[in-house]
Amino acid sequence: QVHLVESGGGWVQAGGSLRLSCAASGRIGSIARMGWYREAPGKERELVATITNSGMPNYADSVRGRFTISIDVVKQTVDLQMKGLSLDESGVYYCTANIAPGVGPFYDYWGQGTQVTVSL
Repeated sequence: QVHLVESGGGWVQAGGSLRLSCAASGRIGSIARMGWYREAPGKERELVATITNSGMPNYADSVRGRFTISIDVVKQTVDLQMKGLSLDESGVYYCTANIAPGVGPFYDYWGQGTQVTVSL
């Protein structure tokens, strides 16, 4: 079993910064990719950023230049540094990881989510 645990969510003023962290644990053979999605009330879950195990990032257009994703494959963690947050970026942020539990196929895993609230 693989577990993803997010931390770092909370309240922040518009224009402010917040850092999210996610730690993977359990039966982990290899990590191909980790990342973050967010889900705002009444909206579909959307990509924020992902990063490969070699450190290649992929950002949603709306966050590029303001958010920075980083991965530590040894510690099995992924962080998301968010700057210049806007009101419409409030929501539940989910950590995701593409992991092979052993020597075999890769699967997508999700954390429980952490709430980010941006207010005036």
